Amino acid sequence: MTPTRLEPAISAANKPLQVAVILPTYNERANLRPLVARLDAAMGDLSWEAIYVDDNSPDGTADEARAIGLEDPRIRVIQRIGRRGLASAAIEGMLATSAPYVAVMDADLQHDPALLPQMLESLTSGEYDLAYASRFAEGASTEEWGRPDRVKASGLANAIARKVTGVDLTDPMSGYFMLPAATLRADAHRLSGVGFKILLDILATVDQPLRVKEFPLNFAARTEGESKLDRTVVFEFLVGLYDKWLGRIIPTRFALFGTIGGAGVVVHMAVLATMLSLLGEQFAYHKWSAQTDFIVAQTSAAVVAMTFNFVLNNELTYADKRLRGLLPLLRGWAKFALTCSVGLLANVGVGAVLLRMGFHAYPAAIIGIVVGSVWNFALSSKFVWGKY
Repeated sequence: MTPTRLEPAISAANKPLQVAVILPTYNERANLRPLVARLDAAMGDLSWEAIYVDDNSPDGTADEARAIGLEDPRIRVIQRIGRRGLASAAIEGMLATSAPYVAVMDADLQHDPALLPQMLESLTSGEYDLAYASRFAEGASTEEWGRPDRVKASGLANAIARKVTGVDLTDPMSGYFMLPAATLRADAHRLSGVGFKILLDILATVDQPLRVKEFPLNFAARTEGESKLDRTVVFEFLVGLYDKWLGRIIPTRFALFGTIGGAGVVVHMAVLATMLSLLGEQFAYHKWSAQTDFIVAQTSAAVVAMTFNFVLNNELTYADKRLRGLLPLLRGWAKFALTCSVGLLANVGVGAVLLRMGFHAYPAAIIGIVVGSVWNFALSSKFVWGKY
């Protein structure tokens, strides 16, 4: 920022803060300065600050934000280590400001900052409790986006969200909104912070219905950086919906682990059936006992299912702590195998005992899986994807 522009920035920073703009980022370095310039032009005489919440971007986004902050005291950065996610970043940023109003928007230049003063005016008037920008309201446009596939996907997600939560908005999946900070703080502890867009999370969490003001948005195309919506977005959307239904009863992370474990059971049983068949045909001349056949087959199935579970848990359950690269993946698999080894012994042992007691092989295998799963989740959460 030039000295000419630094003076009004310092002057604005010395006035009582009115609004904070929260900007979750991941590999957005090239977009930071253009966005600050657009915010400066749009906000006029309003007293504002922008908080970049960066998920430890490898492109140096956090360092660039700090460099801008040295020039403009209205710019701050929160660099998060070991955790990722749009929703949790937005919540963390909104709780890190003393501004009476907080806005959340993307840092990729797809959201028009010119709407911010209008949003703030609608809230300060006392007529509305929340203002948001809709890609599908009358007068909105997604033509500049140039992604008809994403438009259709967003429309479908919005339809599902309206049906499931009863939130009657044209774009409840919007990532661009503003509300009083006090409203956010009152229910922050109840927000899931995972899965789907934070706006829908807020609307589905608050006890009293919010009066919502809708603004049509001309949704622009991304110019630099990479989209924060990866291949897990649909899964995370469904996770968020689950969290609103049952998250208070069964912790969401455990539910994800269990869901993948359920898929692992299918893999386990398929491998078990195949191995039992092969052992019965190929090794009949060894006159192995049925129990020995079962132990070999159950062990093989457990190892295959364990590898399957590791891969999916790394991609989905622990997406915010995802292991990347060949060596980290191999180390992670080895740790996962180590932490699951006791569960594996319990799995095979319990199954074998039940088989001797007269249980059929498949029920015995399922019970063994259940016994081992509790250990697998408890320790792998810390040892593989967490810290001691």
